[in-house]
Amino acid sequence: MVPRIALHWSTEETRVKIKSQKDFWSGLMFIVTGLGFAAGATNYSFGSSARPGPGYFPFGLGILLAILGAVVLFKALTVETPGGDKIGAMPFRPMALIILSVVVFGLALPPLGMAVSLPILIIVCSLAGDEFKWKDAILSCIVLTVGSWLVFIKGLGLVIPLWPAFLTT
Repeated sequence: MVPRIALHWSTEETRVKIKSQKDFWSGLMFIVTGLGFAAGATNYSFGSSARPGPGYFPFGLGILLAILGAVVLFKALTVETPGGDKIGAMPFRPMALIILSVVVFGLALPPLGMAVSLPILIIVCSLAGDEFKWKDAILSCIVLTVGSWLVFIKGLGLVIPLWPAFLTT
């Protein structure tokens, strides 16, 4: 399938037709976010390729995200999609549950530790989906809590409480 160019020539003006609303807004969001991260990374030292500084990696990822956004945006303007790939209704309940779970995790981590607060985060986030199953949520809790303990506490040596404060004092 050969993509069609979406430019429509008229006598008065040149109009560009959006072929996919989802891709258009996704691409625009990627470009803005990528350029924002790249701009924020300029406040840090870049270093060199042999010894990169703290701004090197975020700047590169920001530019790559902006390029990806430009590709997605270009596709939204040139490749025909059935029905225009309209954006649906805003999913407020799942969005609210995910934001709530992150806030609860941040507040619960110091007093309750990772072993309690991370499963709370995972279960509340799981409730945001359409296909919630307790078995899957519990398995995710176990795997992600053990994995987080291995990576962050054992591997990186971060000082994050594992158990609730009332059990460790």
